[in-house]
Amino acid sequence: MPSTNGESAMPDSPLELQETLYIETTGGESLAFEVVGILEDPEAGASYAVLLHEPADHSDQQFIVTDLSGNLLEDDSFAQQILDEFLAHAGEESGSPEEETH
Repeated sequence: MPSTNGESAMPDSPLELQETLYIETTGGESLAFEVVGILEDPEAGASYAVLLHEPADHSDQQFIVTDLSGNLLEDDSFAQQILDEFLAHAGEESGSPEEETH
C-alpha cells in the first residue's frame, strides 16, 4: 500500500513490515521508505514504525519514524529515542551466533 508524505492511501490500515511509504522532499524528489521495524510502547498504548530509505548506490541510508498511520513524528528527540531503541535491538539480533559466517 504505497502512500505519499505520510498520508496513507488507506488511513484505516496501520503500516506493516516491508510496506513502502513515499515521502516527497522539499526539492520535489520522491523517496521510497520501507517499514523495517515496528516498536510498541505499552505504557503509552502506542506503536511506531521505523522506515529505511536505501539509495540505489547504498550510500547514506536514511531512517524516519512515524506513527502506524504513516505520519512523521513531530518530536525529533522522541523519534531519535525510538530509532536508537530499534538500532540497539537490531544490533543485538545481528550479533547472535546463528548469524555468524566463517
